[in-house]
Amino acid sequence: MLPPPTTLFPRQPVPLLKLPLAGGGEFELKALQAGRSYLLVFYRGRHCPVCRTQLSALQAQAEAFASRGVTLAAVSCDTKERAEAAKVDWKLDSLDIAYGLTLEQARQWGLFITASRGKTSLGIEEPALFSEPGLFLVSADLTLFFSSIQSMPFVRPRPEDMLAAIYYIQKNDYPPRGDYR
Repeated sequence: MLPPPTTLFPRQPVPLLKLPLAGGGEFELKALQAGRSYLLVFYRGRHCPVCRTQLSALQAQAEAFASRGVTLAAVSCDTKERAEAAKVDWKLDSLDIAYGLTLEQARQWGLFITASRGKTSLGIEEPALFSEPGLFLVSADLTLFFSSIQSMPFVRPRPEDMLAAIYYIQKNDYPPRGDYR
């Protein structure tokens, strides 16, 4: 049995991640230079058509995120083979695709877990268990700035909306919200 999802709060440290990347190399969540941040996009996996659309849209805006000081990374519970197939088939050459997220790690990030329902509309079998989507803006000091966690594959934040929010945050020195406990 898995532990319940952790609740992450803005301004608090996020769990550290160190995962292999599709195509080789390693993604490691580590302190960045001041003024930079991470946008971690936890996606359901290669089987998910909504993930394909979301990651393709992020890929198209990768330069805009970089110009705002945001390092993008997509993360899933997928195997190496599935992650590499997604990177190639979905043409995600500018996006880091980290794979091998464990269910325990997913829970540390507060993500929901789903059991397989068979093949998706892409004709790809869902893994036995996998995480549902989540999006996290992590500050350079590895504390949470904002998050969006979902229990369903639908209704993802659009890259244009995230870029507009990041621009507003940076321009106005807008603080993290939702940290009251």
